[in-house]
Amino acid sequence: MGRAIVRPAARRDLIRHFAWLGENGGIDVAHRFLAAARAAFLELAQAPNLGAPGKSEKFPALRMWRVRHFEKYLIFYYPRTNGVQIERVIHASQDYTRILSPEL
Repeated sequence: MGRAIVRPAARRDLIRHFAWLGENGGIDVAHRFLAAARAAFLELAQAPNLGAPGKSEKFPALRMWRVRHFEKYLIFYYPRTNGVQIERVIHASQDYTRILSPEL
């Protein structure tokens, strides 16, 4: 069974999205988003190559997957031998190529 390691930047992203959705869509929507994101992390941990390869030349191994039922939220992650490493969760309207840092 694979595991999902959620990096600090991805945790901060989840908190920001949860707060925004809670304020603008209601607390139930925010909780559904968080549950959907966690389910996606587990799904990716079981099948690390499920997502599409990133389009960034800087991060060729970085992959992307959408949060089910919240398709505008993109999960950026690296496949690992025993699962995945979740780097960021970014809204599709944001310039994710700018947001993804060279430290990835």
